[in-house]
Amino acid sequence: MVGAIDIGGTKIAVGLVDPMGRVVVKQEIPTGAEKSFDEAMDGTIQALSGQLRSTGCQLDGIGIGCTGPVDPLTGVLGDVNTLPLWTGRNLVEHLSRHFGVSAAVENDADAVALGEALCGAGKGKESVVCITVGTGIGGGVMLNGQVYRGVKGNHPELGHQIIDTSGPQCTCGQRGCWESLASGPAMALWMQENTTPRDESKVLTAKEICGLAQAGDGLAMRAVQREARYLAIGVANVMACFLPEIVLLGGSVMKSAQLFLPQIRAMAGGCQIVPSHLCEIALVSLGDDAGLIGAAQVWYQRFQNTRSLL
Repeated sequence: MVGAIDIGGTKIAVGLVDPMGRVVVKQEIPTGAEKSFDEAMDGTIQALSGQLRSTGCQLDGIGIGCTGPVDPLTGVLGDVNTLPLWTGRNLVEHLSRHFGVSAAVENDADAVALGEALCGAGKGKESVVCITVGTGIGGGVMLNGQVYRGVKGNHPELGHQIIDTSGPQCTCGQRGCWESLASGPAMALWMQENTTPRDESKVLTAKEICGLAQAGDGLAMRAVQREARYLAIGVANVMACFLPEIVLLGGSVMKSAQLFLPQIRAMAGGCQIVPSHLCEIALVSLGDDAGLIGAAQVWYQRFQNTRSLL
């Protein structure tokens, strides 16, 4: 049994996952950006320890998926802008020392890609790109059965490809990144800025905008069309660069995928040079458990797979 920890900007999911990729038990706790690393880890350790006691399971290892830059080889966190008090701390060392088992970490997008490639919609595929569209846009890339890494093991940021240099300022420092144009908050911001009269007290979520669009609201339909266009550009770019066997789309925004998939598929198939017909575009299949299942696969792949990811 593997302890699976999925660390996001607002919550930490903790669970136990069996060798078949099934989540046996799970719990969510607030991440708390104001909390220190030690406080957050104390809560995580308490949750996992409680799960082990309640199930009677023996812990074989710990797999972690973590938001932001993280060194998968050392476990050291980089500058995570949503968790400013965590910079330079070591997830692997901290949890491994406490539980007395081996631990492994990947960027959360890479962990989700691993989970989908090994247990979900990408199972059996050698090359998989998994893109999550929600509060931000994250992407994990698997080529030839291995996580693709950049220089010194760094995680490529698909969400920060530049789509429109005249676009909005992104938190990364650039203008017109994919994330700044097509994330859930970007969609909500466009809707708010184009509402007349502008109501500062009422900011619709991406989910609410999609619901209004399906009900026939004109402005919401424009917001959805804009979102679909920018999503399509980013996916087409990813396909042109990697041409994987399958591109998987997930995240909270893609829960309304029927509004976006036609335009995404149309643009992806528009290039006469890229053999896009060889690349399937589909939705993730692991649902809300994708982060935990992926985190567990990080450990299994690192310590129990003969095709090492390193």
